Amino acid sequence: MAAPCTVADGVCGSSHILSQSSVPEEKRPQFGTRFLTDPRQVFQHNAWDNVEWTEEQEAAAKRKVQENNQPLPPEKQEDFDSRANEYWNDFYTIHENRFFKDRHWLFTEFPELAPACLHDQRSHPNGSANHHSPQSSLDACGDVTPLNPTDFPGSSATYRILEVGCGVGNTVFPILKTNNNPGLFVYCCDFSSTAVELVKANPEYDARRCYAFVRDLSDDGAAYPVPDGSLDVVVLIFVLSALHPDKMRASVGRLARLLKPGGVMLLRDYGRYDMAQLRFKKGRCLSENFYVRGDGTRVYFFTQDELHDIFTEAGLEKVQNLVDRRLQVNRGKQLTMYRVWIQCKYRRNTEEETTST
Repeated sequence: MAAPCTVADGVCGSSHILSQSSVPEEKRPQFGTRFLTDPRQVFQHNAWDNVEWTEEQEAAAKRKVQENNQPLPPEKQEDFDSRANEYWNDFYTIHENRFFKDRHWLFTEFPELAPACLHDQRSHPNGSANHHSPQSSLDACGDVTPLNPTDFPGSSATYRILEVGCGVGNTVFPILKTNNNPGLFVYCCDFSSTAVELVKANPEYDARRCYAFVRDLSDDGAAYPVPDGSLDVVVLIFVLSALHPDKMRASVGRLARLLKPGGVMLLRDYGRYDMAQLRFKKGRCLSENFYVRGDGTRVYFFTQDELHDIFTEAGLEKVQNLVDRRLQVNRGKQLTMYRVWIQCKYRRNTEEETTST
């Protein structure tokens, strides 16, 4: 029996279509345990996992997107591109730290962000937890022997994480509170100077463990406060989709160079035919699967293949590339909301260490 459709859109927003990608789909070990087998029970829980579509629902989603895919005139698109910083600053000026909730699910989905000695084997299934960088030599629990000391924030750290598109810190602060590894140092940046100032003003911001700075991810020539080959983890949570599609590959390529051999890039972002895409009305399309919201901020909706191509072109190897299809339920209003997200982990080849030395 078909799963119920969204009241708002008249279509169902899961992504059976994405499962036909040439990238093999993987089963979710964390959340993929609650299945809706009887649609009459849909309002018994707040969310259901791996909700499949019927062919009719797939066709309805495609039609919905095709109806609204007429792009805005080039001059309008250029205006949104040139004023992107202004729109994001306005967003954070209005909402401050009230819009997003802290992402405590991160440690379930990405154990690389948890305390070091708990995730070594899961992060490095080949048993290679010791990543040598131009700056340090690490053992499994984070002891460091400096090789070429340089003066940059966190230069003495044994485990370095960078979050790009940090907003007001909904990822950064849960990491700092949960991960008590004394060798941890977290970098975070955002396009919006307003967002970065809000991070620094947070009472939980600790300059001894964290460094926040303004950076335009789409500027692949911009300098970062860390050397290439110095990061263990780069985190991209609903941020790559905000870039113009033409700038995504170069941006990921720049971030990939910051990773140590064996370092990982973690992504969670919008998937094709997510509820948010199906809700866009005519006059909001910038290009295929790329839209502008009412507040001027922009969003792209990915397929697995697109992300796989972006990461592998940057020289990274796939660890994980999966679709998270979830049916979220508002039991009070009796509404169903079909979400499609893509989650990826891609690693810099550990062999680069030997070839570069």
